[in-house]
Amino acid sequence: MRYFIIVNPISGRGLGERSIPAIEEFCKQNQLDYKLVRTERVWHAAELAEQAARDDYDVIVCASGDGTINEALNGLMKARHSSHTHSAFGVISIGTGNDFSGGMGIPTDLENSLQTLLVNKRKKIDLGYVTGGDFPDGRYFGNGIGIGFDAAVGTAASKVRWTRGLPAYLIGVIATVFLYYTPPKLRIMVDAEEINQRSLMVSVMNGKRMGGGFQMAPESKTDDGVFDLCICETASKLRIFGLIPYFLKGTQEGQPEIKMRRAKKVTVTALEGDFPAHADGEMICYTGKELVIEIMPAELEIITG
Repeated sequence: MRYFIIVNPISGRGLGERSIPAIEEFCKQNQLDYKLVRTERVWHAAELAEQAARDDYDVIVCASGDGTINEALNGLMKARHSSHTHSAFGVISIGTGNDFSGGMGIPTDLENSLQTLLVNKRKKIDLGYVTGGDFPDGRYFGNGIGIGFDAAVGTAASKVRWTRGLPAYLIGVIATVFLYYTPPKLRIMVDAEEINQRSLMVSVMNGKRMGGGFQMAPESKTDDGVFDLCICETASKLRIFGLIPYFLKGTQEGQPEIKMRRAKKVTVTALEGDFPAHADGEMICYTGKELVIEIMPAELEIITG
């Protein structure tokens, strides 16, 4: 098999570049036929993945965090729409949050995620597609969409340079609670159900977690043809801090502010105010008014743990 490995050298606060010698040594020791390319700019991973799929590489591997994985997925899907459907997708986990890996059953550390390439266990997963915000023509995602508070937290966490993973996101929570957030009034269409409320956040999940360990949808399955939603009403600053342990354990269902739902299509419209939103950690808007989010069942074959 031929492997095309895309490395984001700045992923994980520079862990990407530091991991390249170990990745190459692993490939050589196991006699893998591979080509390794570093990303150089925004959206470069999408361009590289698309061309690799068009060149019929057997496996396109992304050694990066969630944002670069999202770019690669979009490039891979663009090639698939041109009938280049041969390539599977793999991940080497070296990012800040590694939420895509955590939700897909891929190990979230370098050594064990490399081993998945040898085991070559595969499954088909659903993908999501979101239109609106800065992407009126749409963007694919693998793990989930975060609307509202968690998108603001991700922006704050990205500014924390001295740590990564869950600690960075917890710092982002503190900063966001005290410096930001005025929840908008939203109309949330969950298939045929309409929910109108002032919402702290709406998480539309294909995977299980966001923010390096917040279990937004602990019961989610990546191959069941539906999203799992976690919808949180507005709450006081003190109550937000009180909810954090529930989200870390995935036990927030049943709390009075929380609604858990499943759906194939979700439309979120701001009736008052606007909202920030991200797809797999990549911002899709800062002042959004409407997003339409749809599931695409069994769309992509991945190498899993």
